[in-house]
Amino acid sequence: MGKNARLLGRITSVSVYALCAGGIAFAQDADPGAETPETVDETRTLETVEVKALTGTLIRGVAPTGTNTLSIDEDLIENIAPASSNDLLANVPQVTNAFNTAPTPGATIANPYNRPNLRNLGASGGATTLVLLNGQRMVGSGVLQTSPDPSTIAPSVLGNVEIVLDGGSSIYGSDAIGGVINFIPRSEVDGIELSVRQGFGDEFDSTNASVLAGKSWDGGNIYAAYNYNQHDDIFGRDRDYVFQDHTARGGTDYRSVNCSPGTVIANDIPFALPTFAVGANLCDETDVLTIYPEQTDHRLFGKFTQDLSDRLTFELSAYSSDRETVHQGQGAGVGTGVRGQGTITAANPYFQSIFGEQSQTVTFSYEDVFGPALESSVDLSAWMVTPQLTWDFSETWQLKLSANYGQSDNVVRTNQINALAEAAALAGTTPETALNPYNVSATNPAVLAAIGDFQVYGDSEQELLQLKSVADGTLFSLPSGDVKLAVGAEFIEEKIDASQGQGPRQALELFSAGSSRDITSVFGEVLFPVFDNETLGSLNASVSARYDSYSDVGDTTNPKIGFTYKPTADVAVRGSWGTSFHAPSLADTGNSVDTRIQVFPISPFLAPGAAPTDYFRPTVAIAGGNPDLKPEEAETYSLGMDWTPMSGALEGLMVSLTYFNVEFTDQIAVLPVLEPGFFSIAAYEPFYTINPTVADALAVGEGLRVENAPSLEALFFATSPYLLVDVRRRNLGSVKTDGLDFGVSYTKDTDIGELHGGVWGTYTLSRDIQAAPGTASVDALQFGVSRLQLVADLGWSMGDFEASLRANHSAGFDASETGDVGSFTTVDLTARWTLPGNDSWRGDTVLSLGVDNLLDEDPPYFDDVDGYANGSTLGRVISVGLKQTF
Repeated sequence: MGKNARLLGRITSVSVYALCAGGIAFAQDADPGAETPETVDETRTLETVEVKALTGTLIRGVAPTGTNTLSIDEDLIENIAPASSNDLLANVPQVTNAFNTAPTPGATIANPYNRPNLRNLGASGGATTLVLLNGQRMVGSGVLQTSPDPSTIAPSVLGNVEIVLDGGSSIYGSDAIGGVINFIPRSEVDGIELSVRQGFGDEFDSTNASVLAGKSWDGGNIYAAYNYNQHDDIFGRDRDYVFQDHTARGGTDYRSVNCSPGTVIANDIPFALPTFAVGANLCDETDVLTIYPEQTDHRLFGKFTQDLSDRLTFELSAYSSDRETVHQGQGAGVGTGVRGQGTITAANPYFQSIFGEQSQTVTFSYEDVFGPALESSVDLSAWMVTPQLTWDFSETWQLKLSANYGQSDNVVRTNQINALAEAAALAGTTPETALNPYNVSATNPAVLAAIGDFQVYGDSEQELLQLKSVADGTLFSLPSGDVKLAVGAEFIEEKIDASQGQGPRQALELFSAGSSRDITSVFGEVLFPVFDNETLGSLNASVSARYDSYSDVGDTTNPKIGFTYKPTADVAVRGSWGTSFHAPSLADTGNSVDTRIQVFPISPFLAPGAAPTDYFRPTVAIAGGNPDLKPEEAETYSLGMDWTPMSGALEGLMVSLTYFNVEFTDQIAVLPVLEPGFFSIAAYEPFYTINPTVADALAVGEGLRVENAPSLEALFFATSPYLLVDVRRRNLGSVKTDGLDFGVSYTKDTDIGELHGGVWGTYTLSRDIQAAPGTASVDALQFGVSRLQLVADLGWSMGDFEASLRANHSAGFDASETGDVGSFTTVDLTARWTLPGNDSWRGDTVLSLGVDNLLDEDPPYFDDVDGYANGSTLGRVISVGLKQTF
């Protein structure tokens, strides 16, 4: 296959790649001491496959038996030129929560960064997709999360990304339910590499710059890399597909009444300020909200390798990352942060009666005082260091000992209006203490300063320590090949210390919580060559299993079996079955920082037969973590086929098809109190009480902190609560899904250069979800799930020039009552021209051009609060790049 082959030559199943490269079985059978030129060349060509264990297996030199694994190599990473690793994963159809989007972190502690989700199985504080760096775990990020932030690793240091599309708990333990994403850094850098890429779009600029410097010597290499990435924010007003008034298209008007000027409601009639004309003032909040926040990243990575002897090698790698994201507002539907509303009475000196009424409801905005939206920020930093010792203690056996330690610091600040100060100012009786909602800027500046001084705050420090040992080698030999074995043990300690609270910025009322756990694990894998002859072909089988003992949630054992059958050298049939699990994250357990009692002054959730006055009684919600959580579990299996003709007219063709099936149970979720008919579903009855007593409340909430009330008992002094509901995270849901992963590519050398093209993606056959045991199963494909996601690629290269077109496509879907959502296809253009270096101090110069969303397609219209669905885009963005080596 040519050097510049794209698509499934570089994003394809590893078993297919192995066939194209000349055959893994042949490479592992080669005599390591042979000195023929052919053997030496073969070993060098397959070095990264032969020497290192691939993702999804513990055994060196073999692809994961039976497993479908995607691989993105360094050349394709450079071709896509992503600003972050999350942007890179947005090009992989199986990363269904990010595919064909511009990954955008949220503005609150609930979602401060993007977490890739294979098969979109859902995520709580942890994740159902395991993210690794060179086979090692990464320290977690976030306040209510403990999974790693993939954007910590800059794409410029990556040599490969491998994605296992099967459960992987038998090898890696927790989190690998949907699969595994392994970021593999470059093995070495010799010289200096400088690169810069500048992007330009409509009201958008971005800069990405990297410097890598390294030195190789006999038996060793050292290199370090620094990456700087910065981009502007994009507001809703900058993209015409973002809007809230859908009445012209027969939809709903989602515009806000919290505007400047505002609206007065008197005798149930709205009047628009400042003239008091009948009707409400409406405003599109998305105009002033960032749909893509401003962000700045500083990322460091370093690696040192040294042979200590012929059999002993030491390796040390480390990374550090510091990221700041700044949002204007909190997002569509959540608000700008400058919304104002409440009740004003005749006691307020600014009160203006319309009918002689003594009170009014007012909705308005503080835009004229504080600006159109308040700023929210996310600061995430992380570092990790990983030493590793590799000892070849026999001709075929190797022992790897590694340690892995890291920390993260995370701070999320969301600025808001102080609701208590606002209510007090609306009730003020003098110009010095009162708020003027008819003309906010006419209010006493001291009153406004108090109203604007409020922040929702969260921070955390997380630690991860991982000690791991793995030995693998040939157990014994059979006529059909070598029986290989890998065994290992692992110890993990993880900690989180978090604080959360709200209040005036200099007097935040913070609540802190900390949790830690130890995990001790043993695991093993055996590869057995069942047969290998000219008549029947070859059959390899593998069995792996892992036992994990958690200090807090108990023990679990997870097996996996797989097979790969090759009737001919061109065809491989493979399959696997296994179980996987995800242990509750430390951010979800009973000592999580958000575990509390929330008191709401009203009860918006009313059971059939409730009196209208019950709406004005309090609701008491027990929220946050849960000490009774148990691991989420899954059973997965797959069956696939790869066809790669090795000669003839079809040489260069690759075809891959895999059926997958995932049954995910005990999903960590919260009680769906917003579900229609909630009170008529028997499965939810154990979790709520209507007209609770003090004893009922104390039975579930005693000892927890109380928000918006002095105590639980105090709620029963006057009007008693209408509803007591336990919405703590618990093992409730399930997802059953199956589908097809597919890929076809063809590469051909011609007189006009190398041509390549193909299609790969995933097609969901079924997706059934269940909110809780005992509830009805729902077909998710009938509302809001794209059944088909794919990438198509067409490229050409000749000499020092190459160009390609890549289309990302998400099929449309039925959005139930809100109508159908159309499909979304974006086309990207990339081109690179390599100017050869001289023989002295300067290496190659690479000029690049990229056009993302070449046709400037907008996401499909959807009748909701921001006007679009089934993908996102920055619009057309043109990037020019320069890379120079020395």
